[in-house]
Amino acid sequence: MTKEEKKVAIEELKDALGGIKNLYLADISGLDAIQTSNLRQACFNENIKLQVVKNTLLAKAMDASDHDFSELTNILNGNTSLMFSKTGNAPAKVIKNFRKKSDKPFLKGAFIEEAIYLGDDQLDKLVAIKSKDELIGEIITLLLSPTKNVITLLQSGGNKLSGILKSLSERSS
Repeated sequence: MTKEEKKVAIEELKDALGGIKNLYLADISGLDAIQTSNLRQACFNENIKLQVVKNTLLAKAMDASDHDFSELTNILNGNTSLMFSKTGNAPAKVIKNFRKKSDKPFLKGAFIEEAIYLGDDQLDKLVAIKSKDELIGEIITLLLSPTKNVITLLQSGGNKLSGILKSLSERSS
């Protein structure tokens, strides 16, 4: 790579890092061509952009970025792949699901909504993070739950009440 090509690559990475909220750094070395293709397909299906980068170029782009990636620059060694996603837990779910068949990819770290997670042991925590859509769904369910309970009670209570009234009217006759 020439100096000019490196500058362009750093600038492109800097631009990509500037507009993200969720970034995963993973090691996918050791995967064969078929496994890598399967991982790329799994990422594509979940709207995750997977990109292999040079650590030196990524470190320079991270330093030039508006975000504070200082903790992540310390883990830039060996093979590094970036996983960009709009959903905070989607890459973690892809990694965890992919590991059912392989011991890779290995999670180096993640940047989720300004929070930094370091190490592969954080994978379960990242999977458990709720996406915006999941949180909205839970809130709607919680809001609808009391209404459904009241309606159910009124319906079942109405049947009991009418049964009691019917029984009382038959006794007095």
